[in-house]
Amino acid sequence: MVSVTLKELPGDYAVARLPRGSAIPDWADGEGFVSIGRTEDELSVVCLAVRVPDGVRSDAGWTVYKFEGPFEFTETGIALSVIRPLSEEGISIFLVSTFDTDYLLIKTADRERAGPLLVAAGHKLI
Repeated sequence: MVSVTLKELPGDYAVARLPRGSAIPDWADGEGFVSIGRTEDELSVVCLAVRVPDGVRSDAGWTVYKFEGPFEFTETGIALSVIRPLSEEGISIFLVSTFDTDYLLIKTADRERAGPLLVAAGHKLI
């Protein structure tokens, strides 16, 4: 069984969507976790909710957990071991990967339910 230490990051996060071709906005970067993804359809920004301006399409109320890595690209089943117990109980997730590790976003409203599920699955929350 894979055991992952998940570190809760402080703050309330939002996932924002801007139209494709948008420039990366100045408000996107700053303290806290930031993820910016560009596809042919959109520009997606994850950052502290307080930085997202009114009028920007976004979904706030996310809590972020960092997988305490780093993990090698050859390691398998790490993310699955974390998201499976949440998915089986109907808890939506948003997962962001970086070179060294992964970040799990869950709705803050599901935080109290998610913690015991993750611990029961053998993970550690810090």
